[in-house]
Amino acid sequence: MLDVIKVIVLGIVEGITEWLPVSSTGHLILVGDLLQPGMSDEFMEMFNVVIQLGAIMAVVVLYFHKLNPFSPRKSKKQKMLTWQMWIKVLIASIPAAVVGLIFNDYLDAIFYKPVPVAIMLIVYGILFIVIENRNKGVTPKVTKISQLTVQMLLMIGIFQMLALIPGTSRSGATIVGALIIGVSRETAAEFTFFLAIPVMFGASFLKLVNFGFHFTGAEFGFLMLGCAVSFVVSIIAIKFLMGYIKKHDFKVFGYYRIGLGALILIVAAINAL
Repeated sequence: MLDVIKVIVLGIVEGITEWLPVSSTGHLILVGDLLQPGMSDEFMEMFNVVIQLGAIMAVVVLYFHKLNPFSPRKSKKQKMLTWQMWIKVLIASIPAAVVGLIFNDYLDAIFYKPVPVAIMLIVYGILFIVIENRNKGVTPKVTKISQLTVQMLLMIGIFQMLALIPGTSRSGATIVGALIIGVSRETAAEFTFFLAIPVMFGASFLKLVNFGFHFTGAEFGFLMLGCAVSFVVSIIAIKFLMGYIKKHDFKVFGYYRIGLGALILIVAAINAL
């Protein structure tokens, strides 16, 4: 029963932090260290990635009409624009896909630790504050996904690639990249949601393959429970974020990241004593 509660907590953490630009990995590492679930390290590493599938399904459900190029409610032009959007998503996914396939395990081995995670939390927290201050009073050049050029897509893709370093935050990195090139906050967030679909499906599949699909009944149950909880919580988190950024900027997330990074560094220093 205790492990069930811990899995629910981890699912809640994933559902909230996957979409808010605060690093789901950083939070899962911190919360996992505090809860210490009674499962192997190998299973927990895979679990922390695969429960993202629940979060992804929240995007699919919330934006199903917008994502569906076969919708009978769309005109021919709208269907064509939907296909173009998917092509843009795939183009922006290329940098992370290429680097992830080659270096993902290597990067995890080096950076999947509290101190590197804390440093990346702080670095991108500072970036959010600096970029939002720079953009204050500036009209965004891009307010629709259809306005994103190939160069812009590759720039956003490169920032997503940087998120392969744990603690960076995939949503945080892509939003930072989009804001730098003049994309509006709402468009940056929405494109980040869509961009997550192929990337996170691919990452989850690779983790499952590496783990070997050798689950005990309890492990499979924990995995399904984590996905279900992250799905429900993600729907709430996505709606909150899209409502929040209509009236506010991302600086609050920057301050939060800096505070969390500092906390992780303090905890790591205490544990090292």
